[in-house]
Amino acid sequence: MSKKITFTLPAEIVSEATAGILLGDFNNWDYTNGIELKKQKDGSMKAVATLEAGSSYQYRFLLNDGRWVNDNNAESFVQVEGLYVENCVITIPEEVAAPAKAVKAKTVKVKEEVVVAAPVVEVAAEVTADDLTKIEGIGKKIAELLVADGITTFAALSKATAKKLKAILDAAGSKFAMHDPATWPKQSKLAAAGKWDELKKLQDELKGGK
Repeated sequence: MSKKITFTLPAEIVSEATAGILLGDFNNWDYTNGIELKKQKDGSMKAVATLEAGSSYQYRFLLNDGRWVNDNNAESFVQVEGLYVENCVITIPEEVAAPAKAVKAKTVKVKEEVVVAAPVVEVAAEVTADDLTKIEGIGKKIAELLVADGITTFAALSKATAKKLKAILDAAGSKFAMHDPATWPKQSKLAAAGKWDELKKLQDELKGGK
């Protein structure tokens, strides 16, 4: 039996995002089948998913400003193999049937609705990740660290401060802390604007992204 589950993303998590989608096991993490979030008057977002009772699902929210966000009220979290991220977990309870009355011999079912206070996201189907390794100084492993922190596009990387980027590298260990991200936002701004010739000229002057 299926149930309608309401996911809510608080206004403080929505922040500047204007749309988002809900992705998870129930839609095979397919962007094209993401469940749209509806913006509320109080700044929060909501989405309703029809899920099977008695089943558990992993899920996350993707906002149109490039951020992946989790449900702070999730039942539990699961580490994603090979990445520095966790998925939220929700288990849909079975429908509860009330005891049959001896005289009327009727089975009365209790209607219930599960409400999950959680972040939701809508992704304009155009929100696709960029190849961050095109930025001088960023390799495959560092790109994975940035994506895990919600930085998936050139535009998002261009708005990140060098201090924030350095903190991400330092948290990943000494082999990443040695990298200097000072020029990454400037390079990303050119990449986001499609100014590839100017980017190449800048990168020719850099050594290891510095």
